[in-house]
Amino acid sequence: MLDCQRHLFSLPDEIHYLNCAFMSPLLKSVEEAGMLGLQKKSLPHRISGVEFFDLPQESRRLFAKLINAPSYHTVSVLPSVSYGTAIVAKNIPIRKGQNIVSVVDEFPSNIYAWREHIHQGVELRLVEANDRKNKSQSWNEGILEAIDESTSVVILSTIQWTDGTVFDLKKISQAAKKVGAVFVLDGTQSIGALPFDVQEIQPDVLIAASYKCMMGVYSIGFAYWGERFADAMPIEETWIGRKGSEDLRNLVNYQHEYNEGMAKFNVGEMANFALIPAVNAALEQLLEWQPQRVQEYCASLNKHLSSLLEGTVFSFANPVNASSSRAEHLFGIGLPEGIDCDRLQERFAENNVYVSLRGDFIRISPSVYNTLADVEALAKVLRSFK
Repeated sequence: MLDCQRHLFSLPDEIHYLNCAFMSPLLKSVEEAGMLGLQKKSLPHRISGVEFFDLPQESRRLFAKLINAPSYHTVSVLPSVSYGTAIVAKNIPIRKGQNIVSVVDEFPSNIYAWREHIHQGVELRLVEANDRKNKSQSWNEGILEAIDESTSVVILSTIQWTDGTVFDLKKISQAAKKVGAVFVLDGTQSIGALPFDVQEIQPDVLIAASYKCMMGVYSIGFAYWGERFADAMPIEETWIGRKGSEDLRNLVNYQHEYNEGMAKFNVGEMANFALIPAVNAALEQLLEWQPQRVQEYCASLNKHLSSLLEGTVFSFANPVNASSSRAEHLFGIGLPEGIDCDRLQERFAENNVYVSLRGDFIRISPSVYNTLADVEALAKVLRSFK
C-alpha cells in the first residue's frame, strides 16, 4: 500500500482537506511544471512549432495508458466534460419516440446537452435507486430495466457523484450495445483514483476533467472515443486538427482531411503552454501511484473513520464493508433528519475541515495526501452533533 503522499503537496498541517471531488490540490511538481510553462510564454522566441503538437500528444499518450486505451489516437484533449458531451449530442441522431437513460441526480452537464432532443419528443428516463440500503444493486437493476429497443443513449458518471455508488458499467455497456444505444461515461469523479479499463468496459465515449482525481488543472480534460465516432464531426474547425498542420509553413494550403484518429476532436489552442505541462506532470505521478493503490490507501482511512463514527447519528451511505458497492475515494455520509446544515458547515469551517454537502449527503473525498489526523478532525465535528 502507498504511504501518505502529503509531502508532495503544499497543504498546511492544520488544513484537513477531504474534498478532492470538489477540486484536488496541486502537487508541487504540477505547480512547478505549470509555472515553467507559463514563463515560457514570456520568451516566445524559445517556443518551437513542434511544441504545439508534442506536449498534447504526450498528454494523450499518458491518459491512454491510465485507462488502458488501445492507442493515444483514440484520445482527444478537451476543455471540459460539457465540451465532449456537446460533440456526442451533435453526432447522435435521436428520433421522436426514442429515449435517453440516465439516473436521478446525475451531474447536470451530462443532462443539459440533451434538452433540445427532449423538447422534440425524446423521453429522458432518470432511474432512481428505490432501495436506499443497497443503492448499487437497486440503481444497476433499474438502469438495465430502463434500457430497451427505443433507447438511443445511455449516459452516466462512472460512479454516482454525490455518494460514490459504483455502477456495474460492464453489464450496462453490454445492455446498451445489445439495443444499439450509445454508451457515454463521465469519469471525472473516478479516473485516476479508481481503476478503469476502457477495453474491458467498452464505452463508446469516456470523458473526464483533470482537476479532480487526476490531480490536474482546471479547463483541461480528455476523452476516449470508440470506433462509433470514427466518422463523427467536431464542434469546432481548427487549423491544428487538420492533416499536415505540423508543417506551419504550409498552413495556407487548406486541408480537407483531419489529423489521424480522434485528434479532430482536440480543442482549439490545445497546446496551452502552462496547463498541458502541468497535466502531464500529474498524469506521470498518477501512473506511478496506480489507481488501485490510491483506493487501498483511502480504504485504510475510511476504516478508521467508520470506527470513530460508531454510535453516532452519522453513517455511510453504503455499507463500509461492501467494497463493491461504493468507491473508497468518494462516498456519502447521510445527513440525519432535522440537522442544522448551516451550523454543521460552521463547525467544519471552525475546525478547518473541508468537505462538501451534496443533496442529502456529506460528500467525503479523501486522497493520498490525507492523514489519520484529517479523518479524526472530521469525526470530531460529527461526534459533536447528537
